[in-house]
Amino acid sequence: MNFPQIGQVALALLTQFGLKVVGAIALWIVAQKLIEFAIKLVRRGLRTQNIEPTLINYLLNIVSVTLRIVLIVAILGFFGIETTSFAALLAAAGVAIGAAWGGLLANFAAGAFLIIFRPFKVGDFITAAGITGTVSEIGLFTTDITTPDNVLTIVANNKIFADNIQNFSANPFRRVDLLAQLHHDVDHNQAIALLKARISQIPNVVENPAPDVEILTFNLAGPVLAVRPYCNNDHYWQVYFDTNKAIRETFGEAGYPIPEQRYGFSMPPENGTSSVIPSSALSS
Repeated sequence: MNFPQIGQVALALLTQFGLKVVGAIALWIVAQKLIEFAIKLVRRGLRTQNIEPTLINYLLNIVSVTLRIVLIVAILGFFGIETTSFAALLAAAGVAIGAAWGGLLANFAAGAFLIIFRPFKVGDFITAAGITGTVSEIGLFTTDITTPDNVLTIVANNKIFADNIQNFSANPFRRVDLLAQLHHDVDHNQAIALLKARISQIPNVVENPAPDVEILTFNLAGPVLAVRPYCNNDHYWQVYFDTNKAIRETFGEAGYPIPEQRYGFSMPPENGTSSVIPSSALSS
């Protein structure tokens, strides 16, 4: 075979390879557009079903990755590469990556369970994995929680799913727990009636259930009242602080004597557990 013939064969091979490359690029561009169009259709269809937005993003990511893997395998087959060997190689790589990134995959699986079982959603105020705050995003591997002091905390999904979860936004109301110290000479029935009437007037305190004001325990200063109004979680701290003000103002207007503060001493309640009243809970 002389050089002109070799050149012709090489040119034919390069032309054929070049056409395949151009065809592969065209296939990639067209397929990418089709995948994006398919993702938009799926997103639109899922939104009409009133599905959780986080779950929609989760499913769309899985569909997008799967379609692109199929596209890559198709392009390799277009070049004549044995795709069954590639699939086996991909599976082996997946096993190796799974072994190396076991924790990451565990977070991925935990994220899927969080979205499916929905113990909380974006906007809920929760305590999970030792973090208390408002859920700002539920991701594939982590959940973003903004704490009350406005600090963004990123928590691994597996840590959340493996721990106890408290959702303060799940129920229509929650209880505010406060204490009010009385002097021994104060008529506790009158104090309870005055407090109930005053607390019921606090904005955002729900009427049903009505606020609870009862004697909780006794100490050397006198009876200790449990003051428990109910409110929606969004108004918790407003009701908490307003109730503290109501206790002080109610007792002051009634002219109740100031309880003697004797630090280091407390009378145990009937169940045998000690009850030390903090100075912040004492009325003046």
